[in-house]
Amino acid sequence: MNWLAHVYLSELNIDFQMGNYLTDFLKAKSWDNASTKINEGMRTHVFIDSFTDSNEIIKRSKKRLREKGLLKSIIIDISFDYFLTKNWDKFCTISFEKFTSNFYKEASLKLHTLPNNANDVISRAIKYHTLNNYKNLDELELAFIRFDRRLSTKLLSRDSASSYFEAVKENILELENDFLEFFPQLCEETIKNKNLKNISHIKV
Repeated sequence: MNWLAHVYLSELNIDFQMGNYLTDFLKAKSWDNASTKINEGMRTHVFIDSFTDSNEIIKRSKKRLREKGLLKSIIIDISFDYFLTKNWDKFCTISFEKFTSNFYKEASLKLHTLPNNANDVISRAIKYHTLNNYKNLDELELAFIRFDRRLSTKLLSRDSASSYFEAVKENILELENDFLEFFPQLCEETIKNKNLKNISHIKV
């Protein structure tokens, strides 16, 4: 799952949410004086990724794109954030606009507590509203293009995120159905496995 899903699948606590968001950027390693909730958020992120990667529905979704491809997991992650945005009211008791704006507002008040590398990541999230980048298919395509800009020339010569966009469009209904089948399972397993508290926003 991508950034929006990770912040959503967190306790309503900004440290927890930031920890869940930061995990990939920091390679799941926090800093010496990180709060308990930062660390809990990171552990939850690792569980979410592990459950997702081993799930049969996700494997089915990947096959809808193409037989082989280095970036299929990334494409499904980003596409599922689009589906979460589209189906937000099915899963969250807080409106999308309020949920994301609360994250940016509360995170901005915590920037001074973060080390430079974490501060940089969260500052970019606030500046570019990274949770809000999946409102329609045009924005989804732009998300693929932005991801390509982060890839090395060597990897781009072998695969690119933007090359999957037509396959995503052609299979959009099937992929959305996969998401709607998978995401409630992910929510239930994450809540149960990590014993999450303060999750009144999550509809299960």
